[in-house]
Amino acid sequence: MKEIKTRGSQKQVHALDKTADLASKMKQGLVRSKDQFQNLSDDGQVTADEYAQDKVKYWSEDAVHDVAHGSKETAKKTYDGGKKLVRQIKQKQRNADSIKQTAKSTGKQTFKTMERNIKTAKQSATKGVKTAEQASRTTIKTTKNAAKTAKQTAKAAQKTAKASAKAAKRSAQAAKKAAETAAKTAKAAVKATVAAIKAIAAGIKSLVAAIAAGGWVAVVIIIVIVMVALIVGSCFGIFYSSGDTDGLTMQGVIQEVNTEYQAKIDETKNSVSYDILEMRGSRARWQDVLAVYAVKTAADPDNAQEVATMDEGKRDLLKSVFWDMHEISKSTKTKTIKEYTETADESGNITTTETEVSKTVLYITVKHMTVVEMKSKYGFNIDQKAQLDELLSEDKAKLWSAVLYGSGNDDIVNVARSQLGNVGGQPYWSWYGFNGRVEWCACFVSWCANECGYIDAGVIPKFAGCGNGVQWFKDHGQWKDKTYTPNPGDIVFCDWDHKGHSGPQDGRADHTGIVEKTEDGMIYTIEGNIGDTCVEQKYPIAHYEVLGFGVFPGH
Repeated sequence: MKEIKTRGSQKQVHALDKTADLASKMKQGLVRSKDQFQNLSDDGQVTADEYAQDKVKYWSEDAVHDVAHGSKETAKKTYDGGKKLVRQIKQKQRNADSIKQTAKSTGKQTFKTMERNIKTAKQSATKGVKTAEQASRTTIKTTKNAAKTAKQTAKAAQKTAKASAKAAKRSAQAAKKAAETAAKTAKAAVKATVAAIKAIAAGIKSLVAAIAAGGWVAVVIIIVIVMVALIVGSCFGIFYSSGDTDGLTMQGVIQEVNTEYQAKIDETKNSVSYDILEMRGSRARWQDVLAVYAVKTAADPDNAQEVATMDEGKRDLLKSVFWDMHEISKSTKTKTIKEYTETADESGNITTTETEVSKTVLYITVKHMTVVEMKSKYGFNIDQKAQLDELLSEDKAKLWSAVLYGSGNDDIVNVARSQLGNVGGQPYWSWYGFNGRVEWCACFVSWCANECGYIDAGVIPKFAGCGNGVQWFKDHGQWKDKTYTPNPGDIVFCDWDHKGHSGPQDGRADHTGIVEKTEDGMIYTIEGNIGDTCVEQKYPIAHYEVLGFGVFPGH
């Protein structure tokens, strides 16, 4: 900008110089004109006024011309120079603005870059400090841990030495106990398969002699006995488990599990306050539970055990299978229901009053897993699945009856006892043919009779209505009134009119169950559908709620 202004001033000076030259020339012209006038006036050619006028005229024209020409040239040059100067100034201004903008942008970007670099450097420094601190702490911690580990290792070595001594002692004790257990197991196996074990013990010794003597019949007998022993040692040994082994029986363990199951139901009932109880679901069939137990125990690829005998360890295994197959849950809900109250006025007229009241309903749900679900839960292989299916095939029904209920006159009592604690009655009313829940006390009695083969034998009827059962026993001459002292297995029928109060009954059966025993003037029974559950009950002989008994032929 300074350079541009200087150049403009120089041109202005140059124009002024030219004006000064023109003035000088005008002065010189005046001098010459004076000299010429002097000469002309000396010659007498012109007067002073004429000369002056002429000269002034011509000089003025020349001067005007020269001044005009010079001024025009000067003005033009000054204009052109000024115009050019303005263009240059504008261009320089644009260049300056561009430079300024570039500098501003570059400076701003440079500042941001520097700011980021500073920030990055600061973070790197902070991170480096933290890393160093962390490394320091880690080193200290590692050192402490190493020291602690060394100390623990020393203690562990000391403990290991002590444990090794104890383990050696325990091993000796375990070996002794194992020997005793093996002896007990062998003894139990002998009790379960007496004939088979005796034959095997003698068979190997005499096999060669028997063959040499042509005793092929003896060889065949030995082979059969060996086959029986193999069966007893497999999962099918469950069918030989009805005997007593060191005070434990299969039926006893089943009863123990049933008691625990009922205790859990009672615990669930007592855990909340409620007005109405509704039971849902049902317990699994015991033959399903035992079949799963037999396959899981006898066909275990890692720790197979025979199931023909029962001991404490196997009892625990059976309980574990049972509870793996069952789940008990609860929920509550408030319902509004209608209650009816009957009152009599002074004239004896009966008035019924309807009232809506809120009641708390307790729902207890028993969910059991199926055999198919248990195959998956326990990861049974193909062979185990096949054995389980074979155990539960229809042709094994009588074998299961012997395992579950034993044999003899008390078969139906054993069947009924095995069902104690069952809730909802679904196995009984669904077996009978109903698609939904019904009052199932008679279905329960019929189901137990069927398990023993009594219905097919024609000694107990299949009935769902208590009145129909009473009529059948009367028609077949197998009916006894309430004064009769019943035997185990007899069928008791109750008349519940005026329940809880002595008084006239209507003579019709409202309920039924199975007599478990009679003792000290009391009748003990097993009944279904008492609180929607299978339970034990008792009555004095000839109690007013007892209508009578259905008995076995010949009683």
